[in-house]
Amino acid sequence: MDKESVKYRARKRWGFFGIPWTFTVYNISDDLLTVDTGFFKREENDCYMYKIQDAKLTRTLSQRMFGIGTVTCYTGDTTDRQLVLKNIKRSTEIKDYIVKSSEQARLRRRTVNMQNIGVDADDLSGIEDNI
Repeated sequence: MDKESVKYRARKRWGFFGIPWTFTVYNISDDLLTVDTGFFKREENDCYMYKIQDAKLTRTLSQRMFGIGTVTCYTGDTTDRQLVLKNIKRSTEIKDYIVKSSEQARLRRRTVNMQNIGVDADDLSGIEDNI
């Protein structure tokens, strides 16, 4: 991922005073979310934005006091169903960006996630016969 395409770069922080003394870095671009972890053993985990289905922001009292939050991304990725961006600054802004960017990425790739909520199997029994 080249530096020009990165929209947000956040570092995981300690919950105590929001100090960025960890070795986890989150890089977020229009098409990709990358989680880099480790000091001795480096691990890089990528998830394409079109695979992110939803995002949730959690902010405890201590996180609100220190201006940080945790963003949980629910994905259709095979390696990680949830990507957690823990204790990051500008968490609300980053969560909103991920939600909008993932929707735009799905539209660009023409992959729409449809859900049948409240439909019984009995209601669909006649549909297969007509196709």
